Amino acid sequence: MGRWRRKSMGVSCELGFLNMAAPLSVEVEFGGGAELLFDGVKKHQVTLPGQEEPCKALGARNHLDLTLICSVPSSPGDIRNLLVWIKKNLLKERPELFIQGDSVRPGILVLINDADWELLGELDYQLQDQDSILFISTLHGG
Repeated sequence: MGRWRRKSMGVSCELGFLNMAAPLSVEVEFGGGAELLFDGVKKHQVTLPGQEEPCKALGARNHLDLTLICSVPSSPGDIRNLLVWIKKNLLKERPELFIQGDSVRPGILVLINDADWELLGELDYQLQDQDSILFISTLHGG
């Protein structure tokens, strides 16, 4: 991260110049019939773009002395953000069979790196590069 600092005539400004966070690559897989909502494709290699938080004023000793810092880039997100991305980019039909509110429908088992997502914080799990996310439908029509 580069920094620029200038102080003249009582004005101090510090700005951070940051690149975007590196994109995350995760494997998303659907099974148990859930893949039918995604054109029958079971495995998807997904690249989520990095994000940057906006600059913030940190405070001023007087109206002429202001410090601004562009904060550190955030990660591309959590499972909640991944579900939004999946709905927008992968889900081909009948979203109500996969998404309910901001989560998956009851009856969809979610595994993150072969572990039940309930053990990892569910929607709040912070995605890591090369994570494997598996969605399995446990509901079967008859």
